[in-house]
Amino acid sequence: MAFETDAIIVGAGAVGLACARAFAARGYETIVLEREAGIGQGVSSRNSEVIHGGLYYPTGSLKARFCNIGRGLMYSFLDLHRVNHAKCGKLVVATEPDEVPRLQLILQQAEANGVPGMKLISGDEARELEPSLRAEAALLSPESGVMDSHAYMEALAGELSARGGAIALNTPFAGAQARPEGGFVVRTGGDQATEVVCRYLVIAAGLGAQAAAAMITDYPAAQIPELHYGKGVYFALTGKAPFEHLVYPLPIPGALGTHYRRDLGGQGRFGPDLEFVEAEDYSVDPARADAFYDTIRRFWPDLPDGALVPDYAGIRPKLHGPGEAMPDWRIDTQAVHGLPGLITLFGIESPGLTGSLAIGEAVAGELCQVSGRA
Repeated sequence: MAFETDAIIVGAGAVGLACARAFAARGYETIVLEREAGIGQGVSSRNSEVIHGGLYYPTGSLKARFCNIGRGLMYSFLDLHRVNHAKCGKLVVATEPDEVPRLQLILQQAEANGVPGMKLISGDEARELEPSLRAEAALLSPESGVMDSHAYMEALAGELSARGGAIALNTPFAGAQARPEGGFVVRTGGDQATEVVCRYLVIAAGLGAQAAAAMITDYPAAQIPELHYGKGVYFALTGKAPFEHLVYPLPIPGALGTHYRRDLGGQGRFGPDLEFVEAEDYSVDPARADAFYDTIRRFWPDLPDGALVPDYAGIRPKLHGPGEAMPDWRIDTQAVHGLPGLITLFGIESPGLTGSLAIGEAVAGELCQVSGRA
């Protein structure tokens, strides 16, 4: 016999857990389905752990809106739960004179997005902050930072549990069907396959979102966007970290470019790059270091030979392929797919971690507004 709950969230990554927290905070009984043996095992565990300022995204886009709102929510949440983080600031650097106009365009975009504290500084001013940096000019984003994403997700899970919610690990989503009277019958797989009736269903499954949507009866196939695997690898630096700030080159098509961060343990790391692949593959090819040396030495000429070692890889759930323009996230409601009580999230890559709390609030608010508890 199926049992009942208020809300089911598919995916226990940062966004799924933030959605579950938002439902539970409104008094709804909430269950998260996760196919892996632990939370945050997918996209959320294989990123740069950067809190983004929101500089680059088109004004009014979901990325710009939720990054800007989510950044403030994130810092408050991390402070409240004593999750390790550092508002270290970011420098976006132009290493050649002809790149400086691109910095000015990014500054205009950041200001249009309402990002506070942005400042265009000279190369000399940048070197006063980071003496080893090579730059003709730089943008300073003081609101950018780094965080412990794993501890953040544990804190989200803790809030969910404290409010009576639950996370069902090793429990893959196996499909759902809308009920005539409203809500859904959700089928789960795993060792204890069962059916659960819920009022609200949220698909926040990262790389698995398209497959999950396809398992929902009557979900229009034409509304499921094509998934592209955007692989990025990271290399760690042996020796002392050279910069305190995050250091970013100018964006490349489809990504923000191979950047530097000093993690919370003091380790210098570089990445990710971008390679479109056909399947999930988290290996790191040491030969990719050659391109890393070329990119990094543009802003840090003193990078020693042999100082980079393979670190880890992540795959971003991209909605565009090579050579295509990067689209916005998809947060699809009944207006798109025609199924009341359902929201599907597609292509939630960077800045999804930064925006996760804001996404969660928006998703819960959208679905729960008819009950008066939004």
